[in-house]
Amino acid sequence: MNDMGRYRRILLPVDGSESAKNAMRVGLEMAKMFEAEVTAVSVVDTASFSQASQGYMLPDMYAYADEAAEAIVEEVVKEGEAMDVKVKGVVSRGPPWQEIVDLSRDHDLVVMGTHGRSGVSHAIMGSVAEKVVRFAHCHVMVVK
Repeated sequence: MNDMGRYRRILLPVDGSESAKNAMRVGLEMAKMFEAEVTAVSVVDTASFSQASQGYMLPDMYAYADEAAEAIVEEVVKEGEAMDVKVKGVVSRGPPWQEIVDLSRDHDLVVMGTHGRSGVSHAIMGSVAEKVVRFAHCHVMVVK
C-alpha cells in the first residue's frame, strides 16, 4: 500500500472455482476503485499430478493443466478489460500457496477465495488460503 492508503498492485489467485470467481469480482472492483493494476495468477499444482498419476502420462497432464490455467487467467484479463482495469496474467507451477506467497512480495494486496477446486477444506477456509494468510508479504483479503 502506498503512502496515500491506496492499493496499487493487487494479486488475484484464480483456479476456476466459484470461490475464486467471487474473489475475482471483488478484486477487480477494488482495482477499479483504487486504479490499481492486477496480476491474475493460476498455479498448476505439480504435487497433485505426481501423486495422482504415479508417473504415467505426466507431460500430457501438465499440458492440459497449463492450458486450463491459461484459460482461467485469460477470463480474468477479459473481465478486467471490460471494466477498464489493467490485468496481467501469470501461470506458474508448484505448491499454490508458496507461489502465491512468493508473488505477494511485489503486491500490496492479495484477494482470494476461501476454497479452491481441490475440494479439500478446513473448518474455516482452505489450506491454500490459510497458508497465504499466514505467510504473505502483504495484506490478504479472503472472499467467501
